[in-house]
Amino acid sequence: MRLTRYFLPVLKENPSEAQIVSHRLMLRAGMIRQQAAGIYSWLPLGFRVLRRIEQIVHEEQVRAGHIPMLMPTLQPADLWRESGRYDDYGEEMLRIRDRHKRDLLYGPTNEEMITDIFRAHVGSYKDLPLTLYHIQWKFRDEIRPRFGVMRGREFLMKDGYNFDIDQDAAIHAYNRHMVSYLRTYERMGLTAIPMRAASGPIGGDNTHEFLVLAETGESEVFYDSAILDLKLGNRVVDFDSREECEAIVREWTAPYARTDETHDEALFNAVPEARRKTSRGIEVGQIFYFGTKYSDPMKAVVVNDKGERVPVHMGSHGIGVSRLLGAIIEASHDDRGIIWPEGVTPFPVGIVNLKQGDIATDGACEALYNTLRAKGLEPLYDDRDERAGAKFATMDLIGLPWRITVGPRGLASGLVELTSRRTGQSEEMTPEAAVSRLVQIYENH
Repeated sequence: MRLTRYFLPVLKENPSEAQIVSHRLMLRAGMIRQQAAGIYSWLPLGFRVLRRIEQIVHEEQVRAGHIPMLMPTLQPADLWRESGRYDDYGEEMLRIRDRHKRDLLYGPTNEEMITDIFRAHVGSYKDLPLTLYHIQWKFRDEIRPRFGVMRGREFLMKDGYNFDIDQDAAIHAYNRHMVSYLRTYERMGLTAIPMRAASGPIGGDNTHEFLVLAETGESEVFYDSAILDLKLGNRVVDFDSREECEAIVREWTAPYARTDETHDEALFNAVPEARRKTSRGIEVGQIFYFGTKYSDPMKAVVVNDKGERVPVHMGSHGIGVSRLLGAIIEASHDDRGIIWPEGVTPFPVGIVNLKQGDIATDGACEALYNTLRAKGLEPLYDDRDERAGAKFATMDLIGLPWRITVGPRGLASGLVELTSRRTGQSEEMTPEAAVSRLVQIYENH
């Protein structure tokens, strides 16, 4: 991970096509390249962040007791005709016909396919509860794709589906997902507020969106600022406990928080005036309970403890994995570039060699590079023969949370400089102390 060998095509000028900060910075930092309207290649730096976000999502889903799998991107149209959604979904759905004249579609979501899988293999209440999920590329043919990965046509999404014997069990799955999502976003350095929302084409009566506050958000949001003080932190959660999950959900949904679609002015005015806030929000996830909306028409039934065949109760739960990159940048940047939270950064630290070719500085940088890697902290080493200003500008643009600067003057005293990207504060210390500090910082990430 040396810049002389890495592929990092940074741009010096702002791309004219980029309308919002995250799109502009992702292009400038060499993270993505547009291949067609709303369709992007993920270049190495962007791909590393994407995989880090995906890893966090996987870890928190498994922690909550959910089971990963993978479904295909192309789906038979007949499944969607069975549920009644094929004609209702609209032109966002990309419809395809293969050489045998069979109707297919590029999946925008997977309720029908997962229901088909479930009904083929599960027939008894004894096999419930069950939650399956995957992280997969989706396609929705937006009429006007814009804002880079925030509103693209092709996107990476985690979508999960719960199957339960009755409404009470399904509501527990709903609550379990809300708690797992709260922890997922916290680990990414985000404050994502669960807000009462409209269900849209997924359907169902009970749904919350998770929104990150940002000026460029597409939704107008209304909320009680008390919700911003809530944190799960390192709280241990028993995801099998209905009471514990329900209590956490009550804690986060008691303060008023709604999108413009479900806003209730009377309820909002009951909030103390100093805490009534309006803003813009970026949707980064949504959870739904929709009961038997799909299991009834598609005959996804199980035999209950009385020997009766009953339709299962279902819900679906999504996180916009690729969209999250844009949301994190919108929430965490300055006029010099991105500021990655430690939880999702592509590299934990950058090493800047101020005098490439000098035996002492080269040796010190190599030692730091190898020591950090041995500690499980893979650094990005700027070993280019460039002036110091250009190296600092690159590090600021790509937004690594920490930078170690190595130069002849500091090394004469046995010191390097450790700098925080977020605060800009620098501290001189020995290379060993810098490594120890970084290990301590990242041990919980």
